Amino acid sequence: MIETPRFHLAGEGGLLVELGSRIDPALSALARALAARLEEWPEVKEAAPSYASVLVLYDPLATTMESLRGRITAIWATLDPGEFLLSRTIILPVAYGGQHGPDLEAVADATGFSAEEVMRRHSATLYLVYLIGFTPGFPYLGGLPPELATPRLSTPRTLVPAGSVGIAGSQTGVYSLESPGGWRLIGRTPTLLFDPRRDPPSLLRAGDRLRFHPLPSSDFSLFAEASARGERTWEEER
Repeated sequence: MIETPRFHLAGEGGLLVELGSRIDPALSALARALAARLEEWPEVKEAAPSYASVLVLYDPLATTMESLRGRITAIWATLDPGEFLLSRTIILPVAYGGQHGPDLEAVADATGFSAEEVMRRHSATLYLVYLIGFTPGFPYLGGLPPELATPRLSTPRTLVPAGSVGIAGSQTGVYSLESPGGWRLIGRTPTLLFDPRRDPPSLLRAGDRLRFHPLPSSDFSLFAEASARGERTWEEER
């Protein structure tokens, strides 16, 4: 933890508040606490928490960067990250391997485990959603077992299907939309992580916990059709 935040210009109407330089659940909770407080201010358009920073987008006609810096410094000691340490736990079905996870065998070879063991270890872990980014609804997850860490692909794919679950270094994540990407794909969820018909459109939010539940590949299409109809294909652990 740091005693005071550091501030960086982020273009006109943007201020980056740096809280630390490591991936840590406590820093993540502090970032979410600060973002929640800032979004109560009318001159702030959006406050987006990241691993250990908050990007503040504000109305430059309503305030100045210097004013925001002063006010953030003033409220710093009043933040309570404790209320942001626990949140929902979402369970996503995932079909591992085969056409849904074309890199599962490569990850198994790289780690020395069987494909079944990679799947078991990956799905047995409770992950923390540190932030939503890259594309709308894409969760960056912390907590990947270190023995499953695998480098990104040397050449990214030009198109990764929505719902693909991948590993990149010490992180795992889920592609919320079709997009290019270089993460190693080990499975795919039929659940829509971003759906403009929902309110809010993103299923996950920073601070959520996430667990993957293995889904037989034969059931993938059935779940995908249900999700496309707007039906709930995920569970909330209570």
